[in-house]
Amino acid sequence: MFLDPTKAVAHKLGYADPAALILHLPLRYEDETRITPLRDAHLGDTVQVEGVVEHSEIQNRPRRQLVVQLSCGDSGHLYFRLLHFYPSQVALLKPGTRVRVLGEIRPGYFGAEMVHPQFRVVRENTPLPDRLSPVYPSVAGLSQYAIRLAVEDALARVDCSDPLPAPSDLPEPLPNFAAALQALHHPPPDADPADPADLEAREGPAWRRIKYDELLAQQLSLRLAARHRQTLCAPALPEDGGLEARLIAALPFVLTEAQGRVLREIRRDLARPQPMNRMLQGDVGSGKTLVAALAALPALAAGHQVAVMAPTEILAEQLYLKFHEWLQPLGVGVAWLTAALKGKAKKATLLGLAEGSIRLAVGTHALFQNDVSFHDLALVIVDEQHRFGVAQRLALRTKGAQVASSEPLVANASGDLPLATGHWQPHLLMMSATPIPRSLAMSYFADLDVSVIDELPPGRTPIVTRTVSARRRAEVVARLRDYCLGGAQAYWVCPLVEESEKLQLRAVQESHAELALQLPELKVGLIHGRMKADEKAAVMGAFKAGELHLLVATTVIEVGVDVPNAALMVIEHAERYGLAQLHQLRGRVGRGARVSACVLLYESALSDTARRRLKIIHDHNDGFAIARADLALRGPGEFLGAKQSGQQMLRFADPLADADLLELARAAAPGLLEQYPEGVERHLERWLPRGLDLFRA
Repeated sequence: MFLDPTKAVAHKLGYADPAALILHLPLRYEDETRITPLRDAHLGDTVQVEGVVEHSEIQNRPRRQLVVQLSCGDSGHLYFRLLHFYPSQVALLKPGTRVRVLGEIRPGYFGAEMVHPQFRVVRENTPLPDRLSPVYPSVAGLSQYAIRLAVEDALARVDCSDPLPAPSDLPEPLPNFAAALQALHHPPPDADPADPADLEAREGPAWRRIKYDELLAQQLSLRLAARHRQTLCAPALPEDGGLEARLIAALPFVLTEAQGRVLREIRRDLARPQPMNRMLQGDVGSGKTLVAALAALPALAAGHQVAVMAPTEILAEQLYLKFHEWLQPLGVGVAWLTAALKGKAKKATLLGLAEGSIRLAVGTHALFQNDVSFHDLALVIVDEQHRFGVAQRLALRTKGAQVASSEPLVANASGDLPLATGHWQPHLLMMSATPIPRSLAMSYFADLDVSVIDELPPGRTPIVTRTVSARRRAEVVARLRDYCLGGAQAYWVCPLVEESEKLQLRAVQESHAELALQLPELKVGLIHGRMKADEKAAVMGAFKAGELHLLVATTVIEVGVDVPNAALMVIEHAERYGLAQLHQLRGRVGRGARVSACVLLYESALSDTARRRLKIIHDHNDGFAIARADLALRGPGEFLGAKQSGQQMLRFADPLADADLLELARAAAPGLLEQYPEGVERHLERWLPRGLDLFRA
């Protein structure tokens, strides 16, 4: 169907199907539709001029460059310089050659000049283009000319008609899909209907149509993913055998109303014979882990297995300790499985999971590796879900896919499962301490039920946050001495050093030695991720018991540490942390009756972004407010962890800026699925050529 060069360009750009090139949209545009007389061009203008080469030579000083003198008739002379050039270009630009040159006019030694402009050889009567020239995203070794030819070939061969009715509820009409593509790939030079400024800012009717179609594809795919789940069965888990009452009775505190409410929502889902697909959101310290442990009880009481997955070994270990503390008295053994587990211990854990003797396992991504199999997995709990790719969540969930005869189902290469009646998958509970604003929840998690713990346990005191220059470090150390001698305890968190665990280990050891020397009156402990589990447990036990005044740590204490007497947190190089991590670390204090404080030590030379982050964390204690600010600062991809985890994101639309289009797409999706199933299939083939497998996680 496509010319071989088109296929080659598509593959270089990362597309499996050349038809996808119709949506390879320009980044910007160049105006080659007019020639500007050199006398009318001003310094700083980007213009196209035409002239004849009078002289060209290769100069080696101050650097190797090709310098060309162009005669523009009555308008005078223009020099242009090519800093990187090929012998073929030297041969082209010989005296007497007529060329058109597009670039920015700059002041030069001999007058007006251009540096590394675009140029092409023309004849005296070569016509000018009648459209703006698109500039496409490219990769090394791929010219704009080659991309333009490939896109033209795709546009000529692909059916760009509308498979679905256009939105009718907008205040202004939108062009059809084919017209929108035409306006974006071949915009006219006049301002109406395709203003180049609007096009480059991704505004105007053509861009709005593209964004609406993309959002509609996303909403349709999420609806289909939810419909797919409804064809599956899950074990109905209505009872817990009294385990919940026993666990709650053993706690030294009572559940908050918010914890009780979300637990009831989860229990209603678990009682149904369809897989639960629920997101549990809650601020730092709101008690999500306890709710997850209580949610596991119905599955455990019925003799099924539960898997709890965390993104890091440190967090997995903290969860393991909590689940062990709560569930061991109920007669439920808790195992943990990470990449660090080796030898006989790993073999015993794998055997216990396969045979069913281990009923609850806590671990990292090691839980979904090929050598892991579950006997009877009924519930999957994923903590800090945004730090996993959807394919990873899917891989763990398919570990528990079974049929009524208890024979395991085999997923195909894309992770899809057969849809025959009687097949079931485990329930899924995802947790996040990063609250997700409504617009993102509607866009990326529209097929999830969402529960929010919007209340902190009683006794949590407000935390006073201070930003302090590192030049005042000695004052902070002196304040810390007085604080601890007054009976309180404190954390000192060492900086992240280029995300290097080895460098971070050295930094924390040096800081521990320095603080122990500066504070001989205090007992100073040390904890970091490379310590053995029993060593970390011993240090944390001593800190909880009040035997240590100060705990020098890496971000190992970010999650799961609860010491009510610890009321001061000092974070070195706070400018190196993200907002979510700063909020998590700060949440380790403020858990007792003492007035708590968090000191953010920063280096003087702050970037603008780092300064804004520190101001946000200084001004807000509410995780939802911080999340909104974080979203505005980083954008959806970074905020959701999708750029790191590989989660599929929107290419053109923005759920915040395009909220009206998102609402329209969300409202239209159910009716379109019912009335135009074939049109929906064609629409999704256009926008999601890889299929819906990743949306089923």
